[in-house]
Amino acid sequence: MNRIWALSAGHGSVDFYQGAVPALVPFLVAGRGYGYVAVSGIVLAATLSSSIVQPVFGLLTDRWRMPWLIPVSTLVAGAGVALVGVTESYALTWLAAALSGLGVAAYHPESARLARVASAGSHVRMSWFSLGGTLGFASAPVLVTPLLAAGGLGASPLLAAPAVLGAVLTLP
Repeated sequence: MNRIWALSAGHGSVDFYQGAVPALVPFLVAGRGYGYVAVSGIVLAATLSSSIVQPVFGLLTDRWRMPWLIPVSTLVAGAGVALVGVTESYALTWLAAALSGLGVAAYHPESARLARVASAGSHVRMSWFSLGGTLGFASAPVLVTPLLAAGGLGASPLLAAPAVLGAVLTLP
């Protein structure tokens, strides 16, 4: 059960970044003067890169065990969101959001495999794993908004903290 708790916390850490990107929108509009179409493109970059690429990672993890990918992908997701606030151009901001989505995509197939093994067939344990992701996603706006309201977009590197914690918890 302890491994499920660690994977659930890691799932929360990585899915935090999926929820963080939309929470950045008002700060990108106010702080950088991006229009609504521009910020929707940033959300699109994170969302598409987290979904379209995920089956590729599924193919890789079907073929090879890659437990190291879990902490690495969590750090990539966190780095992407941390960079969104400090990049100078729209193109770099877009790429940082896409990088975060790539980390989210890389996390899920291998973590699902490990959670399935750790759950030993228990649907309740798999539910705890799933709940971790949902809580991470849902908590992002509540945590991102006050941080950036106080420190502006320049405080976005602090948003990497959950990634560091999640990576440590999910080390193989």
